[in-house]
Amino acid sequence: MEKPDELREVAKNHNSDADAVRFTYEDYCRMPAGLRYELVEGELRMVPSPSVFHQEISKRLLRILLEWIEDRGLGMVYDAPIDVVLSEHNVVQPDLLYISRERLGIIKEANIWGAPDLAVEILSPSTAEWDRVTKRRAYAKYGVHELWIVYLEGHSIEISTLQATALQSYELAAWQTFPEGTVLKSPLLPGLELDLSRLFR
Repeated sequence: MEKPDELREVAKNHNSDADAVRFTYEDYCRMPAGLRYELVEGELRMVPSPSVFHQEISKRLLRILLEWIEDRGLGMVYDAPIDVVLSEHNVVQPDLLYISRERLGIIKEANIWGAPDLAVEILSPSTAEWDRVTKRRAYAKYGVHELWIVYLEGHSIEISTLQATALQSYELAAWQTFPEGTVLKSPLLPGLELDLSRLFR
């Protein structure tokens, strides 16, 4: 396949030591069309195709967020694939994202240029560590206010909120986990009530 060769070629153009390479948004834009990639702190990763269940949950969540947010004029909701450019070395594609009405200026013609207010990641076995750890750090660093981690196997959603740390930085700290059979409530979206039994039915 061409993908590894293309990645190695980009790496060669940057540095003879491939282990030290930090890819940029320019490199990201040169990747083959039709495939999904993400870039976190210069590390480029191909995103595998999601499962049918993943897509079903994504579709249900999208419908709920569209009705709650866009029908009330609170902002805009998007689903993957759409590039969220956090910096030259950080380009991600959350499964779902919300941008508040006051921050709609970060929506550009080709992509989102800045941190969304809410990012939703639906875990797959092959992306769980990347989504839960690597992308979480990037989301916190660039100011995502709320992160939902959807556990397909556990039928639950963990909400994390942006918190200042003692080191003058930020982290997305776990706020509450909602298992199937409970009703999710979001600090970012007061009044929203999401019945997880219906979501995971």
